[in-house]
Amino acid sequence: MWIGDFVRNHTVVRVLKERWPNRPVDLLTTSLCAPLVDYMPGVREGIIWDLPRGRLAVGRQLGLAKLLRERNYGTALVLPRTWKAAIAPALAGIPERVGFVGEFRFGLLNRWRWGEKKLPRFIDKNAALAQPDGAPLPPEWPVPQLRVPAEEIAGWREAIGLSAGAAVALAPGSVGVSKRWTYYPEAARLLVERGLEVWVVGGPAEKGLAQEIVAAGGPGVRDLTGTDLRNGVLAMAAAGVAISNDSGLMHIAAALGTPTMGIFGPTSPYLWAPLNGLAATVVQDKSVLSCQPCQSTICKMNDHRCMRDIAAADVVEIAQRVLREAEARAMT
Repeated sequence: MWIGDFVRNHTVVRVLKERWPNRPVDLLTTSLCAPLVDYMPGVREGIIWDLPRGRLAVGRQLGLAKLLRERNYGTALVLPRTWKAAIAPALAGIPERVGFVGEFRFGLLNRWRWGEKKLPRFIDKNAALAQPDGAPLPPEWPVPQLRVPAEEIAGWREAIGLSAGAAVALAPGSVGVSKRWTYYPEAARLLVERGLEVWVVGGPAEKGLAQEIVAAGGPGVRDLTGTDLRNGVLAMAAAGVAISNDSGLMHIAAALGTPTMGIFGPTSPYLWAPLNGLAATVVQDKSVLSCQPCQSTICKMNDHRCMRDIAAADVVEIAQRVLREAEARAMT
């Protein structure tokens, strides 16, 4: 459902390909996340099937079950723990349906797994389903990968009139306003003053934020927000460094190998940062702000200080250092 979760689940694909190298892997995807499938090694195909949230949608479930039955799958990993997520694989008669018991899905799943609550992270829960039952978790999971051909990046740059220089991509959006850093407009202005090109990347919901950032930074800032996630993937692949809230675009940038700075406030980097690692994790000192991380979508104390106290000048200084380090690695 969410972009960041979809990217992180490429780890599940990699675990499956290690276990069964010759079995093709398809992903059920929403229209929003579908462009990511084209850049995921080891995925044969994405099945685009949008199911509404909050209601059963019997007709859509029956249609999906019919499609899955026609494709003759041998195994289905039901990663969401909801009852609704297990309906179509069961109706399709897929022989092996693996998932955590979750919402008491007896009869819908036939390879039950227990102990979900003992697994600390999202990826531990999901990737464990790709292992044999009872197998211990590995010390490290294989990291998500997104691969974009260089010629596709070059063509994208040319099509929208971008220079070939290293730009800084800003991703100001997030699911939940509490995860949004406050000072992207000021950071854009400072980056432009230092001679850097700045791109604002995001979806339609970030159009207003992008306009504020462009107004602050002037002609050196490009608004690249839009409705097609593919545009966001290409922007992150082409950027010299990405600065992002805890968001789907942070996971995309990290999986592409772009040096990525993640700004964290109410959420924990341990739980939600990309497995790929970040070039810099920007977070307030916990000794100064004891309520962090609160995991809340709305700040109920300290007036959002976990984000407000992270200064734009500090973030820009880190971004310049990350760019210098990336350029030095490229020269060696």
